[in-house]
Amino acid sequence: MAEIVQFQIRIAVAPELADALRSGGDYEGRDLLEAVLRERNAALKCQFDAFADYVEEAGRVGQDPYPLYPLYQWTKDTIGDPEKKAKYLKSFTVYVRGEQVYDQEAADWLHARLSALAGKLGIESVSRFDTNPANNPQPPARQ
Repeated sequence: MAEIVQFQIRIAVAPELADALRSGGDYEGRDLLEAVLRERNAALKCQFDAFADYVEEAGRVGQDPYPLYPLYQWTKDTIGDPEKKAKYLKSFTVYVRGEQVYDQEAADWLHARLSALAGKLGIESVSRFDTNPANNPQPPARQ
């Protein structure tokens, strides 16, 4: 039985918008962006914050429950690298109903609406990903 492919939308934003989204601060156009997201019960999560949360959780519970230890090490190294930190502080994953991957219909709708805002409101780009391993980089190999 084939696995159902799910999707994820990510946006890259201007540093000023990223700061406002992370802090809840004011930024012109943020209300419009958040209104679009609310139409699909969606919210944004900063990728840097998600990476930091993962590393913090792994440190708290120990690495044994994390079978992809190389992924943990890559993530830890990434958040410690100033250039990568700057990149991921501007990158946001769209969560729908609290889930980081969702059906194609939701992804298509979000991609279309957010792409229409690209170049405006501080949104620099909109990307679409799926869960098909053939379309995505795999975790680093164990060393």
